[in-house]
Amino acid sequence: MTDVKELIKTIVQPLVTQPDDIEIVEHETERFVEYDLHVNHDDIGRIIGKQGRVAQAIRTIVYSVKVPGNKRVRLNIIE
Repeated sequence: MTDVKELIKTIVQPLVTQPDDIEIVEHETERFVEYDLHVNHDDIGRIIGKQGRVAQAIRTIVYSVKVPGNKRVRLNIIE
């Protein structure tokens, strides 16, 4: 499942000004494989975008990834 982490990092890295501060934490729940995306506080607006459009585009790509089992992928953007 590290492939999903790499996918998220590949998408987010060009959008931020401080790519070294990108941190992705993975954890599983009963129904989801969740990824918490942490970026520098100054870059959070770049990730969310106007009216959340950039965040929605990132989530659309990530949610299309199949994971083993009957679970779904969820991306949380943490401020």
